Amino acid sequence: MNRLKLGDAVQLINKPSWRRAISYPYLLGLGMLTVVAIILWQQSGEAQPDDAIEVLYLIGVLVLLSTADVRIERGRINLSGIAIGTAAILLNPLNAALVGLAIAIPMARRGSWPIFANAIVTGANACIGALVASQLRLSAAPLTLQARLLVLLVVIVSSWVLVAVGLSLRAGESITSIVRHNFTPQFYAAFAYFGLASLLTSYVLDGSLLGYLLASIVFVLALALTDTIAARRVRRVLESELSDADRHLFHSRAVEGVVHNLRNHIATAVGYLKEIDSRRLDPVDRDAIETATAAANDAVTVLRGLAQGATPRVTYATEPVDLNELATRGLGMARPRARTKEVELALRESPEDVRVKADPLLLREVITNLINNAIDAAPSNGRVYLTTGKRGNGWPFFSVSDNGPGVSDENRHHLFEPHFTTKESGTGLGLFMSYGIVREHQGQLLFEGNRRGAVFTVVLPPFSG
Repeated sequence: MNRLKLGDAVQLINKPSWRRAISYPYLLGLGMLTVVAIILWQQSGEAQPDDAIEVLYLIGVLVLLSTADVRIERGRINLSGIAIGTAAILLNPLNAALVGLAIAIPMARRGSWPIFANAIVTGANACIGALVASQLRLSAAPLTLQARLLVLLVVIVSSWVLVAVGLSLRAGESITSIVRHNFTPQFYAAFAYFGLASLLTSYVLDGSLLGYLLASIVFVLALALTDTIAARRVRRVLESELSDADRHLFHSRAVEGVVHNLRNHIATAVGYLKEIDSRRLDPVDRDAIETATAAANDAVTVLRGLAQGATPRVTYATEPVDLNELATRGLGMARPRARTKEVELALRESPEDVRVKADPLLLREVITNLINNAIDAAPSNGRVYLTTGKRGNGWPFFSVSDNGPGVSDENRHHLFEPHFTTKESGTGLGLFMSYGIVREHQGQLLFEGNRRGAVFTVVLPPFSG
């Protein structure tokens, strides 16, 4: 990571290919350690065979549970953790690792890297938990409640450590930053949910037909509960987006009407002022006419800005616009403003293709507005992060986040209204105009912040050639 002094733009991934290369030795080493641990366990004479049907059942369950996930601040956690916790308690390290490796099956549609990374990390995680369980298990006796809780704690903590280290190597972000941005109350609640479901399943899955039936009921309930939570979240987001869009459209139409009428009247006034020959007036009247003309011209300029914010004219570039390059340039332009306040700027580029069809000048105005707002909101010696990437639907995005006070609930629904601002010297047009520009690009400008800071995300259609 190339660190500059406070106020400079810090590009967290200067060479995405180099970052990708350095993460592979970590995964290979983790995989080799897992294999060595399994071999040593087999040589210890503690190896006990598992029921093949139970192993295949948990593999199928893991694939099924991976179809549902829980959204957190900067990513998603799928329900495969329930199957991993159960496998760690019930199976030997070899079979538990095989269950973990099965995560590659649902990851097949996401590309080679997700397959490789998730399979190695999940397999190692399940193996670690099973090794601890094998040490706690006396002869063939089942584990006690305390022992099962300890195994689940080991599985959860090892999962956090393995993933955090992998993300740090892959993205160049510090582990402290990863923990700060991801370990939220919702994050802990999700893992507590996984642990409870794993604990319950480990008791009912005893090899009998009734056990398989009860375990299946637990998994189905987990899926249903997660889908319900996800549906409610999506509905809230859609309602919020629809509300923002409706309000912006309402204000845009109102502004367009007001601007149209005022520009006509002001144009008439300016026309008559120009017809007056100021050379034939005394100095006092001449100054008055010049002042009135300047004020009218300023009013026309303000009205033109309002009109552009309501319905900006988009001129698409013939070539695709790379959001990584746009983000880098936007941070570069924001350096002087950040230095003045000693705010640290950081960029996390996407290694994926994030090219969009856009008007580069207008998009640059959007990103500049968002970065400047974030710098103003951040405290002295604070941080502003800019991230590029792709959404689950394949649309590129860039996000600007800060560690300021965030946006209160009472102000949340006024963010994209014209002339609404919480800054003493703000005009309240930045977000209004940015929303209009993104809307004309057929994209979305979303507020995704919380009480620990504001997060604004711009999602745009991908360049289709």
